[in-house]
Amino acid sequence: MSATHPVSLSTLALQRGRSRAAARVLDYVALTRPRVLSLVLFTAPPALFLDAGRWPGATPLIGVVLGAALVGGACGAFNAYIERERDARMARTRSRPLPTGRLAPQQALKFGVLVAGLGLAILLGVGGWLSALIGALTLAHYVGIYTLWLKPRTPQNIVIGGAAGAAAPLIADVAVDGRLGVWGIALFAIIFLWTPPHFWAIALYRKSEYAAAGFPMMPCVVGDVATRRRMLAYAIALLPVTLLPWLGGALGLLYASVALLSGAGFIASIVRAMRADSRDQDRRVFFVSIQYLALLFGAMLVDLALR
Repeated sequence: MSATHPVSLSTLALQRGRSRAAARVLDYVALTRPRVLSLVLFTAPPALFLDAGRWPGATPLIGVVLGAALVGGACGAFNAYIERERDARMARTRSRPLPTGRLAPQQALKFGVLVAGLGLAILLGVGGWLSALIGALTLAHYVGIYTLWLKPRTPQNIVIGGAAGAAAPLIADVAVDGRLGVWGIALFAIIFLWTPPHFWAIALYRKSEYAAAGFPMMPCVVGDVATRRRMLAYAIALLPVTLLPWLGGALGLLYASVALLSGAGFIASIVRAMRADSRDQDRRVFFVSIQYLALLFGAMLVDLALR
């Protein structure tokens, strides 16, 4: 019994060490905002195809998606570093690695620098200098213009700052042949117009938290009714833009049908929220917006695969 006891203790210590290491890895992954990064997986591949007119090889596809995702992850890490004190005041964010102390601020900052450098290097090697440049400008826009300047100062923060979240199709598009084409811009416009109603839905049902953190989100400044009206205006403007790839002949009737029906559903969800004037319905709009974008770009991929 005594001979096996030390072995059991060492095994337990090893297991605990592995558990701590795994938890630390998950904390670093959390800095990158994986849910947000899933947007890259849907929005970059169609842009690679549309302007080239053919499916790219595995290397450019994986390289561009990975590089863009790493740049997006760096945006999340820098945002976590900058907003760590405000995050601690919000129920939505107080359990993140920095507010809880699971990671130190300097660890997040160094991780952001490392991930940003790796992502830009991959984009440069796979997509060329213009793809890497757009990636660098996206990072600068998100961190410098959106996070540091716009978000604490104006309710229009997400309108202007949304350009960073919409950049993946631009990065992918220029990686094809070194120039920016019309369909990369069209996909950028779709995400750009989708972003305000998506984030304002969060701001509506998290209104008190944003106010406590000191962020002048749209509902805190102009009120709930005016915010929902703006959401409806963006959703209506978005619908014809989503039909441009079909009208231009780049995508077929399958995509057009999904774009039209899902866009109408998104608009209807906002109208219901306007009538209900309830936090539960605002929360529903948020989830509908995610489903809408996933359906839209998923339909693009299916349409392209069939064509």
